[in-house]
Amino acid sequence: MHTLFLCGGSGQRLWPLSNPIRSKMFLELLPAPDGGLESMIGRLCRQLSGQGLGESALFITHQDQMGLTRRYTKDCYPVIGEPWKRGTFTAAALGCLHLYSRGKAKLDDTICVAPADMFADDNFFGHFHAFPEILKASQADIALLGTRPTFPSDQYGYILPRLAATTQYTLVERFEEKPDLARALLLIQQNALWNCGVFAFSLKFMLSYLKQIGLPIDFDKFIAVYPQLPVRSFDKELVERTAKLAVIRHEGDWRDLGSWDTLTEQLRNPVVGKGGISGETSNTHIINELDVPLYVIGVPNIVAIASADGILVANKVQANAIKEIIRSHSTTPLYGETQWGSYCILDTTGNEENVVVTLKLTLLPAHNTPELCSRYSSKIWTVLAGSGEVILDGLVHPTRVGDVFTVARGVIHEIRAFTAMEWIEVRVGKGSIDEAIYTE
Repeated sequence: MHTLFLCGGSGQRLWPLSNPIRSKMFLELLPAPDGGLESMIGRLCRQLSGQGLGESALFITHQDQMGLTRRYTKDCYPVIGEPWKRGTFTAAALGCLHLYSRGKAKLDDTICVAPADMFADDNFFGHFHAFPEILKASQADIALLGTRPTFPSDQYGYILPRLAATTQYTLVERFEEKPDLARALLLIQQNALWNCGVFAFSLKFMLSYLKQIGLPIDFDKFIAVYPQLPVRSFDKELVERTAKLAVIRHEGDWRDLGSWDTLTEQLRNPVVGKGGISGETSNTHIINELDVPLYVIGVPNIVAIASADGILVANKVQANAIKEIIRSHSTTPLYGETQWGSYCILDTTGNEENVVVTLKLTLLPAHNTPELCSRYSSKIWTVLAGSGEVILDGLVHPTRVGDVFTVARGVIHEIRAFTAMEWIEVRVGKGSIDEAIYTE
């Protein structure tokens, strides 16, 4: 069996901590067994190892997040990148063709597709081992994982099982993706399950479907047509159109931590970062990534979230409305993480004739920035903390706190850290600086 974990998202539901560069699965907020904090994807990797699934895992993300995915998976798993975001079906197809084209998967092999940002107990992942046998025994084209709904929701797919069931699985009468609340309530009354976003099928089934809809099964040819492909979800493209479905029922813990309401339920402390709460503030949480303190006094049932990208104060039940607000007021993220560290845009000033961008960057120990050559801007680096070396056109310069380096346009440059480093970068350009801020 091969397990494809899809890493995606637009970073809107958990704004301002998440953004298009740092998806929610990278937020280190969840309690870890060692008493510290871990991210959703870090928690997932720990569980995969515990359930013996690590050797089968392949992570699929947008190409801009490949380095960040490798960082948070500690380079323990292969990662491939989508050239464009085209939905969960297209990402799953890309993963299948990657395995097929490289001879890593045979036609009869089972492929399991799952989101990388799910939150479930360890037993949930233990069900994955049963998929090959269940597909064979049930003769189903796709096997699903479902769990008992706790309330009507229009944010989930619903699996309506047939009455007859085996000890391992149930055949599926019908699948409905995100019905309205009235329909969701009716489905729950008929013993429907929430779809957990996990799908298992044979590689042969996926290749056959791609041929059926006129898409190439050669990996390179598939990449070539990627820009023209529509956004497709796996649920609507395949599951709703497939008659032969089976489902495993998971009786343990499974949650979608896609809102501030559900995520804060998992936090160990009501305040993360500088600040505090006092007075009547039951069910209120603060998460503050800024260096200035944030206080809430006498306001219950809210989240107060602060980052370089903005500040959100919202009633927990209504906080999801931020997604529509952010969508209509799109701005460039001011904070980003990379494989080697992070950056924060402190200031942008100037006009089309002269632009100055000031950033603060951090570099992890024993990491280095990518080797770059700026065509449109010069850079001035001031070392704030840590030790390492600056390489300018192949010449190595040891660094000390307080050192200043000037990087002229056209000079190939990078920084290597021996210990954790911090520095200020000032970019100065004539005309528009159209080079991307660090993303690798």
